[in-house]
Amino acid sequence: MQYTLPKTISYSLVALSILVISSCNDTNTSAYKAESSGNLNQLSVIITNEDWQDSIGEQIREIFAADVDGLPQQEPKYALRQIPPTAFSDFARKNRTFLKIEKSKKAGHQFLLDSFAKPQLGIAITGPNQQAIIEELKQNKDFFLKKLHDTELKEKRRRMSKAPKKVDVLIKSLGVSMLFPSAYRYAKQEDNFFWMRKDIKNGSMELLAYEVPKSTIDRNGDVIANVIKMRDSVGKNIPGPNEDTHMITEEAYAPYLFETEIDGKFAYEIKGTWEVKGFFMAGPFLTYAIRDDKNDRYVILEGFVFKPSSSKRNQMFEIEAILRSATFIK
Repeated sequence: MQYTLPKTISYSLVALSILVISSCNDTNTSAYKAESSGNLNQLSVIITNEDWQDSIGEQIREIFAADVDGLPQQEPKYALRQIPPTAFSDFARKNRTFLKIEKSKKAGHQFLLDSFAKPQLGIAITGPNQQAIIEELKQNKDFFLKKLHDTELKEKRRRMSKAPKKVDVLIKSLGVSMLFPSAYRYAKQEDNFFWMRKDIKNGSMELLAYEVPKSTIDRNGDVIANVIKMRDSVGKNIPGPNEDTHMITEEAYAPYLFETEIDGKFAYEIKGTWEVKGFFMAGPFLTYAIRDDKNDRYVILEGFVFKPSSSKRNQMFEIEAILRSATFIK
């Protein structure tokens, strides 16, 4: 004897099955995101050809392709790649960062996180006309730049964390930990002074970590002069290619000075150019003087690059990512 389910039960089971299948599909769709792609400090700009060649494009280039501070030659913050909206699909949507310009009745902006790939940051800017979009860009440019910069720093650290260098000696001597690649080697370790080096094509990248009393930087209120004097004193530990040559701060130009924060502590950020006294060698440097009130000192973290006649933006960006990763170990 064949038994048939009542229609009400049969319909319920079918509905339940559809609901379960639908839920599974929704879960899979939201859970899986393709891995994003793209070089660091490269920004895709989704905009029509007409707007890219007009005033909106000019404003975008003025903001996002402005020169990086502290480099000896002109280099843009971001390498911009324009993509027409009709071409923004498939592989193009996997770009790790993008800026999208759209015409809309209302001016505004929105951050799009992991919309098409992961990790991914998109910035959508809307407005009813060119002037409204330009004003939106101008009014929020610092916010946009910081958001992008923080995103790139995070991605750089993610990549570096795959093969990190051991920093036990830094923790033991200075009470500070940093994330940097194993490609660096310790060139000098003495008296709470550490020099790390990495060979690159046609040059090298250098890191320094040491400490000085607070009075070294705070005296007389002239931070720049005190930092230059401190760097030149420490530079004697960084020999040049010939005897009696060593690193100093370039005298022709005053370094840039900013105030920032690292691991919750106040810090000075100094960007400038170094040179070798008595020899034709030079390049950019980045120094963080982090105030450690508890121990009455400044922890000095510094990086500099030697790469003559070549772009140095990406190398200095790596150094910033390393130095800003510093954490104080209790």
